[in-house]
Amino acid sequence: MSGMMPQSPVPTALVLGAHSAAGAGVVGALIEAGSPVLAIGEPGEYMDALAESYRDEAQLTLLPSTSPIDEDGARKLANEVRARGLVLHAVFAHLFAPSFSGRLLEQSSARLGERFGSDVLAHLAAARHLLPLLQHESATTHYVMIGGPATECGWAGHGHASIASAGLRMLAKVLHEEAMPLGVRVQLLAVEHPLSTPKNRVHACAGWPDAISVGRKAVELLRPATSGPVRAIVSFDAAWVPPPVRTLFDALPGSLTVSSLDLNRG
Repeated sequence: MSGMMPQSPVPTALVLGAHSAAGAGVVGALIEAGSPVLAIGEPGEYMDALAESYRDEAQLTLLPSTSPIDEDGARKLANEVRARGLVLHAVFAHLFAPSFSGRLLEQSSARLGERFGSDVLAHLAAARHLLPLLQHESATTHYVMIGGPATECGWAGHGHASIASAGLRMLAKVLHEEAMPLGVRVQLLAVEHPLSTPKNRVHACAGWPDAISVGRKAVELLRPATSGPVRAIVSFDAAWVPPPVRTLFDALPGSLTVSSLDLNRG
């Protein structure tokens, strides 16, 4: 109809690392909450699970990618978002190296450098190129990193991961301060226990959270702060988090829902 104002694009959440259990859980929680999602991750079982579980979900776009998240890869990703004409309200990043065990003293310093690069420097590269896409004059936007366990005490046999996790915590604190003047709230959701997944369910401890619970907690960080200062680091140590209300992004009344993506069952 002539004379009608063009509709603005609906703000989208970008999930980086959707090929992980935690990343896939964030995707599921965002869809519960009514947010359009661009999910980026390496091809594999979790990306396949998302495609199957949400094959009729118009608000989910899956973007398989094998490119490393370094300065060049993060720049290309930001350009991809611009090319799609997306307006972002949030970025969730879960970046990590494949796990390996071994004593620090028995492996070269280069091995620690590799871990630090994939777990910390990759987060910095992503933030440098994606944070500018979150700057809006009229609203607070969010950049949420998801970190792993063993940041307070060294994880026996996994010292490389412990050191990288500790570095990620400090990165989150610095980015939190630097991003505030830009109107972007940077936070780290520190998951203090391994996730319970179908692969490790037989051996998982009772207190290990499942992926959708971590995702719901991450999405809860998008709610306006009620009182007091906003924390740069939020610890997740609960085995279950209530699902978010659909109206977090959807203006229409809705009821609590449960995602069809249940990564804690076969």
